[in-house]
Amino acid sequence: MKYFSTRGAAHDAPKSFLDILLAGLADDGGLYLPLTYPQVSADDLARWRGLSYADLAFEILSRFADDIPADDLRAITRKVYTAEVYRNVRDGENAADITPLRVLGEEGGTRLSLLALSNGPTLAFKDMAMQLLGALFEYALARTGMHLNILGATSGDTGSAAEYAMRGRKGVKVFMLSPKGKMSAFQTAQMFSLQDPNIFNLAVEGVFDDAQDIVKAVSNDIAFKAKWAIGTVNSINWARVVAQVVYYFKGYFEATSSNDERVSFTVPSGNFGNICAGHIARQMGLPIAKLVCATNENDVLDEFFRTGSYRPRKSVETYHTTSPSMDISKASNFERFVFDLFDRDVAAFRATWLKIDSEGSFTLDADKRALVATKFGFASGRSSHADRLATIRDIDARYGVVVDTHTADGIKAAREQLEPGIPMVVLETALPAKFTETIEEALGRPAPRPAGFENLESLPQRSDVIANDVEAVKAYIVKHAG
Repeated sequence: MKYFSTRGAAHDAPKSFLDILLAGLADDGGLYLPLTYPQVSADDLARWRGLSYADLAFEILSRFADDIPADDLRAITRKVYTAEVYRNVRDGENAADITPLRVLGEEGGTRLSLLALSNGPTLAFKDMAMQLLGALFEYALARTGMHLNILGATSGDTGSAAEYAMRGRKGVKVFMLSPKGKMSAFQTAQMFSLQDPNIFNLAVEGVFDDAQDIVKAVSNDIAFKAKWAIGTVNSINWARVVAQVVYYFKGYFEATSSNDERVSFTVPSGNFGNICAGHIARQMGLPIAKLVCATNENDVLDEFFRTGSYRPRKSVETYHTTSPSMDISKASNFERFVFDLFDRDVAAFRATWLKIDSEGSFTLDADKRALVATKFGFASGRSSHADRLATIRDIDARYGVVVDTHTADGIKAAREQLEPGIPMVVLETALPAKFTETIEEALGRPAPRPAGFENLESLPQRSDVIANDVEAVKAYIVKHAG
């Protein structure tokens, strides 16, 4: 399997999985994609149904990472996807399932379910990919004798998941940017309480999009990136996205009894990485009916799927909401989908995508807009603070389940897209304990906490405030990279 860049400059020199694992952005500023998506047959689905999560991960990842010896890759997936790592299960769930499916009930003539993705060490779906990424990084660095300085940006959950996955890893330092004062108290404490010497938390005076822009700017400085061995863990990193493909297959198997059924998935979306993984699974042949993109008040993606116009917002136009991990107005992974939408025609893609730089937006023609739903299966929905409070209350009252704010956004959008006879699976974003302030507002009681997290916010915290400035971040990396 070979990879190339969406921007075109790297097309003449396709790379292997290990070539791009540590790289993040391509040298031309584009995002890596495989030359073709591996196709999954009916026999594959029949063979994979019933596999453990670790072995399913091996089967799927081996299609994308064929330059890693099979025995090595299988050992990595079996080391990562264990009940010991994904132990934060709730009543009635089995840690060995890794991503148990919780059926809520029958609504709109179909079955509505939640796919539990938040049983990992930081209680968020990001752990599903990040734990694997940590193991893959360590494997690759050990083979080459290299070291890596990871630069990332987080709106809340990526940061803690990355830091918990990389803490103590040989040859790795993490520099994580977050928007100052815009994460929940729980999210902030998860990151800033870590005392590991290879972890550096930088609170940027801005919003998430500012932090993400800094990461991209540093990654686009090819000389600096090479000299200081800069890598990424944001979902611009292909390995992050492809690791998330696995749980779409697992969710499909859990929600169906045979391989001739279709399933729809609703995905709370900020940076488009999570739902991009669903798009890839669908392109591989997984029988997905709809992919519903759920947004909060930062509804750039919902506007695109409703109107065909993509208008990224400026930082001052990005709302700080009670589902903060989705407070994103420039979705990095959206580039991968638009590239596929243009049938991987580099010239046509660039002519449209680069309008964002010159005009601030682009609008699809009627034919392309129709393909978004008919060929690729996308739909969308939007949720507000009042909506998520109402959904949290309703799910608690109706099913006795407490969901976090982002998952509530997903359920609200899912209910608007139900089709009789086609199961709807909402991807859980995080455990509600991470957003207990809003849970208390909705339910009048705090969110339940897994054991071991009772006094998290009272732990000593360390971080450095830094200006919204690329050069300031570069200088910090140079000072601390060693």
